[in-house]
Amino acid sequence: MRKKPWLLRPVFLVMLLFCLGVTAATFFLNPVVFYVEFSALLLILAYVFWQSRATARNLQRLLTRMAESLSPVNQNALAQFPLPVLLTSGEGEILWHNERMEKMMTPDRHPWVGRQISELFSRANWWEACQPAGMDIICPNKRRFTVFGLRGNEGGTYTFYCVENTELKNKAEEYDLTRPSVLVIAIDNYDDLMQSYRESEKSHLLVQIDQILEEFIGETNGFLRKTEGHKYIAVIEERHMRKIMEGKFSVLDRIRNIVETGKVPATISIGVGRSGATFAENEKQACQALDMCLGRGGDQAAVKTGGDFQFFGGVSRGIEKKTKVKTRIVAAALHDLILASDNVMIMGHRFGDLDSAGSSVGLVRCCRELGKPAIIATDLNKNLAAPLIQRLTDHGFGDYFEHPDQLLANITRKTLLIVVDTHIAKMLESEELYRRCPTVAVIDHHRKMVGHIDNAVIFYHEPYASSASEMVAELVQYLSEQTLLGRYEAEALLAGIMLDTKNFVLKTGVRTFEAAAYLRRLGADTVEVKKLFANSMDSYQKRAKLVASAQIHHRCAVAASPYLGDDTRLIAPQAADEMLGIVDVDASFVLYETPDGGVSISARSMGAFNVQVIMEQLGGGGHLTMAGAQLPDIPLEDAKRKLVQALEAYQQARAKALPETIGQPS
Repeated sequence: MRKKPWLLRPVFLVMLLFCLGVTAATFFLNPVVFYVEFSALLLILAYVFWQSRATARNLQRLLTRMAESLSPVNQNALAQFPLPVLLTSGEGEILWHNERMEKMMTPDRHPWVGRQISELFSRANWWEACQPAGMDIICPNKRRFTVFGLRGNEGGTYTFYCVENTELKNKAEEYDLTRPSVLVIAIDNYDDLMQSYRESEKSHLLVQIDQILEEFIGETNGFLRKTEGHKYIAVIEERHMRKIMEGKFSVLDRIRNIVETGKVPATISIGVGRSGATFAENEKQACQALDMCLGRGGDQAAVKTGGDFQFFGGVSRGIEKKTKVKTRIVAAALHDLILASDNVMIMGHRFGDLDSAGSSVGLVRCCRELGKPAIIATDLNKNLAAPLIQRLTDHGFGDYFEHPDQLLANITRKTLLIVVDTHIAKMLESEELYRRCPTVAVIDHHRKMVGHIDNAVIFYHEPYASSASEMVAELVQYLSEQTLLGRYEAEALLAGIMLDTKNFVLKTGVRTFEAAAYLRRLGADTVEVKKLFANSMDSYQKRAKLVASAQIHHRCAVAASPYLGDDTRLIAPQAADEMLGIVDVDASFVLYETPDGGVSISARSMGAFNVQVIMEQLGGGGHLTMAGAQLPDIPLEDAKRKLVQALEAYQQARAKALPETIGQPS
């Protein structure tokens, strides 16, 4: 309904007097114009009065229908109803309300009839009140209600009943704010960290860490206890947990700023469990979250709420572990699993690369040398390591590979599945093969992600390793006293290492060179390995075109391309690698369209920029220097826009955490 004309009477009278004055003045200047203006004014006045009467009649008819729809008893009952009641038109205009509504919801007694219901309710989508659960609102006077709406039979009017539950909701909110959150805190690489300090320095370092953590928890009403030399547990209320999350766990930065000249920097990882039914459940979730942090390289916090994870930090580089004790233990356990199995299947991720294929080839040869039937499950038509597979086939090793669907019939109760170069079930070459195999072992170097394989008997996960091929090259040295690998398998492993390290440039530690030296001693020919990376002229030209189209955003090179052909998936990461050679570029990203209408992203960095964090924001993953993501059903420009927004958010967080080290490895 429109605003009532009588509500505008003062304004109308002023305008009328003004028009009369102007018309009268016109009589002395031009009588003809005067008669025309006067006639027009009379017509306007007649229309206004006719419209006013019509509006009044419409309102009267509406009120009459409302009155007729209710008996006198019902009318009186509605007026005396113990809850606030409100009637509106279909457009949301308030037609009537009882006295309790006026007193309880509007103590200042504003005239609400004729106004919009959205002015009374703080939320504009007041139609939600017609749902069975009603709608929670906060009135202008800060009182809280649950509103239940009923639609009239003819759909022209709505009736709303308001149930006040201010105290109940305030108590429920206070209850949520007092729920306990459990934090499990660990000093990263404690043993390696202590080795770089003298005894007097160790005490000083630990005292500084203790003081920072005590101040961190002291800002809350919780408590902190040291459980081991490098582990702590804390319990705080949910109200403080929310503030800590809003502050992005600034304690990570404070610990990282403890820098001793020439020493390994100290970092911590924090696992948080919240919203559990019991303290024990929160503690279990906190331990799981801490495990995720450590699997992702440390120097970060993970908050687990139910089944969801939130990650904070993770801007620094991981530190290589020098000891191989864990490798020896895993090798002994894997050796026993292989010998106890009927047959062994090795499987990597979809669209396998040289690292996935190389590590698989190394393991299949070891298993066969130990006397167990072994095969690699892979789709040769979708494998990006075609030159390596072709080379092995030419030298009589074509029986290493089989399509996963053809291996399903060979699964027994003692079949062992070894997953390499991934730990995410949905990224496997064949999820069905994984689900059917009774025993699973995982060997991977990527930073841990949500949705990882959780039923593995052996979960050998080392995020500091350069590649899965490096990990396998170390393992085979402990699997048997005899040499298990031949020249061609050694070359396959070396190719995998060279791929993920970009020819020993990125993520290359002492153990990486030790693994490469071992493979070289087995006869690996570096020239033959280099040939596996050769490209055709057409591929080279496509890669050059991609690099030339790159734009710089926040010290990152970003190139976007439509679908270029079947080799796009191989060309894109090569272009990303090449763009890292551009001056003042910390990371590179190549976006390309896929045949199914989506967009894939290949991300690379030199180590100063964590591309895994960026890709995780877009639904992907990987590790610090190499990551990727797939965005289904999205135009290329929209995907690029989302990537740039993610880069902006990451750079802001990175600048806050490392204000003096932007552009430098941390």
